[in-house]
Parts: sequence; structure tokens; C-alpha cells
Amino acid sequence: MFVLVAPGQGAQTPGFLTPWLELPGLRDRLSAWSEVVGLDLIAYGTTADADEIRDTAVAQPLLVAAALAAAEALGARPDLLAGHSVGEFAAAALAGVLTPEQALTLIRERGQAMAKAAAVTETGMTAVLGGVEADVLAAIDRHGLTPANINGAGQIVAAGTLEQLAAFKEEPPARARLIPLSVAGAFHTVHMAPAVDQLRQAAAAVTPGDPHTKLLSNAHGQVVDTGAEFVELLVNQVSNPVRWDSCMETMAALGVTTMVELLPGGTLTGLAKRALRGVQTVALKTPDDLDAARELIK
Repeated sequence: MFVLVAPGQGAQTPGFLTPWLELPGLRDRLSAWSEVVGLDLIAYGTTADADEIRDTAVAQPLLVAAALAAAEALGARPDLLAGHSVGEFAAAALAGVLTPEQALTLIRERGQAMAKAAAVTETGMTAVLGGVEADVLAAIDRHGLTPANINGAGQIVAAGTLEQLAAFKEEPPARARLIPLSVAGAFHTVHMAPAVDQLRQAAAAVTPGDPHTKLLSNAHGQVVDTGAEFVELLVNQVSNPVRWDSCMETMAALGVTTMVELLPGGTLTGLAKRALRGVQTVALKTPDDLDAARELIK
């Protein structure tokens, strides 16, 4: 069983789109999608610096467009689809719940709304690697933080105000390593609640289709059968934790044997290597990875 996954915010790096523009038609596709989102996606994916693409309103459309373009270049139909946070919008489009244009329109609204919400209070996110899960969660709670991403494979992301994160750094969980993330706010927490209404209003204009491929939700890690339910979960997910650990548990239960991570790949295949033993993985980072991915899933 082949699962195709789309990464979340923080996966982007300066210039990551540059080699992909050599592929026939990809530049034209990104130019058309730039018109949809009102951003020069090509410039942001090639010449922009790390601070520019860290901007939530930029990063989210850029990541969804990159994932969709890479999926088109790959040209393979998966048995299962999933995305991490913003990656869920790419997965929804690939499953037929949304058109690419609808996904990009909604992600533009989501990114702008979350950027606005993040500007209200100085917040951030810190990855916690290792430690005993119960101890990590207790420490996160003790500091008033939220376990915004429970990623499995010994990784939980804590989110909250910068003051809370600073105190957490001074008193970390035992045997855990803390890594501040390059994101602009405490995503998937109560701090994002103002963004939910804006995204819900935008989503009301969309008539979703039912998925033609099994599609997992970050809300609970289970397969969602209807497009309407999936879009409602997408809206609510803005201020609720991502349960990628549950998504991987479902992948294992369904018998996933291969995983390909769309551009800019690496994060989710890294988690899979630790949590989904025996599953073969390929992360799409450059076009040179396409052949390896096709060989894996043929």
C-alpha cells in the first residue's frame, strides 16, 4: 500500500523550488497559481530569503503549490493520502475534495488569517525530541503550553507565548532536547481561534467533492469518507492539535508499505523511519528524487 504525504509549515527552505522549474510545464503551472493566491510563488520559492518565506501568509500557499506541483510531476495515484497541517490542503486537492484552485484560495485565506492572529500576541513553537511522553506532556501543561503537534516517533511540538516557551526552555522535560521552530506563531492552539471564523466563511463558498482516495485527517488520524466532513475538520484544525501520531498508527493498521513525501520532503519520511519500521520511503527534494519514487511505487 502506497501513501502520499504532504509536509507542513517549516519544511520550506530558501531556493527549494529552483531545480523544479526545469521540468516542462511546472513554471507555467506555478505562474497560474500565483494569480490565484496573489503572490509570486516562483520568486518566493527561488530568490526569497528565509525570513520572507517564514511569513505565514507566504509559507502556506507556497507549500501547498509546491506539493501539488510535485504530485503532478510524479504522476502516480496513491492508495492513501495525508498531509501535516497545511499539507492537508494539498492532500484534499489530490483526493478530489477540493480543486487545486479551491485549495489554494482557501489556504490563502488560512495563511492570512493565521498571520493576523499570530500578530496579536508574540507566540511560537518548540519541538521536543525524546523524553518520556507522559513527562513531556506534563511539562508542557505545567508551563501553560499546548501540545500543538503530537507527531509520534518521540516528537511533540509545544506552542504558546514566547514567555511560556522561555520558561519551558529553562525547565525542560528530563532526557528531552528542545528545538525552536522557524514559524511565526503558536499554530494549532487557542491563539489561532480568531482565524477559524475567517476560514469558515471562505470555506462556505466551496462545494467539496467526496474523496476518491482514502484520506486521513489530522484531527483523529482516521479515514474521512465525505468531503463536507473533511473541510469542516480542516477549518477546526487551525486551532486544534495535529495528531500525526494517530495518522501513522492508521497507516500501519491499513498495511502501508511505501511512503513518498511531496516537496519539500524530509520531515514526514524522517518520522516514518522511526515510527513505521519496514516502510520504504522517498522524500521529494529535487527532481532527481522522482525516479527513485517511481521505482519504489511501481
